[in-house]
Amino acid sequence: QVQLVESGGGLVQAGGSLRLSCAASGRTFSSRAMGWFRQAPGKEREFVATISWSGSSTYYADSVKGRFVISRDNAKNTVYLQMDSLKPEDTAVYYCAARTRVYSSGSPNPQDYEYWGQGTQVTVSS
Repeated sequence: QVQLVESGGGLVQAGGSLRLSCAASGRTFSSRAMGWFRQAPGKEREFVATISWSGSSTYYADSVKGRFVISRDNAKNTVYLQMDSLKPEDTAVYYCAARTRVYSSGSPNPQDYEYWGQGTQVTVSS
């Protein structure tokens, strides 16, 4: 069982930066790939970034590539999302998720994730 708690969201001007954190409880965090997803009002949840269980590989949505960086610290049971050059279209609730299958690579498919946090709001003003 993995419980996830996101933090670090807030209101920022376009061009600014935020760093989201996702703290995990449970002994299997370090063996699970992690992902960040987001959902804007009236839209479906969409993939943002994912990182393998070891942290050796990452993958990003085209919309955030070059602006966002996902990382993890397995010693702290935490995954991060550094968001730079933020745009108003990045406004959404951001969720972290842990993959169902252990020792797997990251995935952009939300159905591959069993554990989800409650989300943190990110609002980017123009």
